[in-house]
Amino acid sequence: MYEKFGQFINGKWQQSSDKGTYEVINPSNEEILGHASKATSKDVEAALQSSLKGLEVWKKTPPWQRSNIIRKIADKIRDKQDVLAKWMTLEVGKPLVEAKGEINGAADIFEWNAEETKRIYGQTVESRFEDTRVHVYYQPVGVVAALSPWNFPAVLSARKISTALAAGCSVIIKPDVITPGVVMEMVEICRECGIPPGVVNLLSGDPPSIAQQLIASDIVKKISITGSSRVGKLILKQAADKVQRVTMELSGHSPFIVFDDADIKKATDIAIAAKFRNNGQVCISPNRFYIQESRKDEFVNLFIEKTKKLKIGDGMDPSVQLGPLTTKKRLNEVEELVETTKKEGAKVLLGGKRPQGFNKGFYYEPTIFDEVKDDYTIMKVEPFGPLVPMLSFKTFDEVIERANNHDLGLSSYICTKSMEKAHKASELMETGTVAVNTSLVAIAEAPFGGIKQSGYGREGGSMAIKDYLNVKYTHLGLKG
Repeated sequence: MYEKFGQFINGKWQQSSDKGTYEVINPSNEEILGHASKATSKDVEAALQSSLKGLEVWKKTPPWQRSNIIRKIADKIRDKQDVLAKWMTLEVGKPLVEAKGEINGAADIFEWNAEETKRIYGQTVESRFEDTRVHVYYQPVGVVAALSPWNFPAVLSARKISTALAAGCSVIIKPDVITPGVVMEMVEICRECGIPPGVVNLLSGDPPSIAQQLIASDIVKKISITGSSRVGKLILKQAADKVQRVTMELSGHSPFIVFDDADIKKATDIAIAAKFRNNGQVCISPNRFYIQESRKDEFVNLFIEKTKKLKIGDGMDPSVQLGPLTTKKRLNEVEELVETTKKEGAKVLLGGKRPQGFNKGFYYEPTIFDEVKDDYTIMKVEPFGPLVPMLSFKTFDEVIERANNHDLGLSSYICTKSMEKAHKASELMETGTVAVNTSLVAIAEAPFGGIKQSGYGREGGSMAIKDYLNVKYTHLGLKG
């Protein structure tokens, strides 16, 4: 499946310098999808040199021309939605309908940034001196190293590639080894739509070694990473030596708060949509459920009833709502966390094991826990799977304090009919994003990112492009 791709350097697909490859596994049946190209250090250096040449071309390309090309990419992604979605389902395991939704989201991001290209506004400041002028303007930061994870390979790569392009930067995208194909297909679309050689490059292969070489290079001026807090901290330490600019969207452990005045039917629908998207392998997945005690039983019972109706299976089956976990490693970690949670005293209300009838594939049942305490491991460690711990609370102040008592601060969810509670709770949550009475958080037109150890910088919205631009101020004397 990967033969037509490889490393994308200087506008061309090519094998790695030593023709090395690695296996890509289908998580639904554990079969080998194909062998993807594995970059060498020589390939990384070639991509760096290519991106340097591409930068010189792209930063001089007029904004309206850049915008036109980026918009073509958005349109082409929509045209090839079925192809891209199939890649994603085969590599990630998520249901085809979710994959199609992600592809549309990726297209929206390119479309948004096509317009942002035209709106890089400078500023004229009134000078205190009669014979001088003060001008502030923006310039592309330079070559961007974009490190993308496997759980949302299209959307997360789109954020990085399109924002870099909008700002006038060249970019080297590094997809995860688990999901190279869908990102390769997107980069091919960039080529087809007229991106000049060297402006977009792709390196497929071992993430740590490639990332280390990119970050160590004087050519790279900015790093954008979506990944775990552990990996983010390692990269931040490496970037410090070069004082490279870094945008980091890292781990999350989102609280889901249901107040006693909430519409419980709607709240459970929101919870299931948010929790089981990509089988819980989502940085903004709700992982700590706090239900006001007078409504807890009602919420939990309805949540269980609806969860039982979710069909598990191969994501290529249009009737499936829960695909497999993406890797064997993820499956083992989920199983281990379930056993730990049980040993610590939690009660399993639903699931807690691999589903029957699946001899192949990394499947695991949606698992709901009761009698969970705040100090349990599952309340501290990001589950990254279909695990749902249910807890209760008495008062507004209590739940806000408990929800905020965590090192991570990416997203949070609130369900209430009270505008007062909605406003007060959203203002008090120590997270970068808050969803009130909705499961939707990441949209192209809004800034996305976290606080605390969930990272810094923003992707999406009108703020994102600023992280890819340098600010220059000129004090201009009118008399030579």
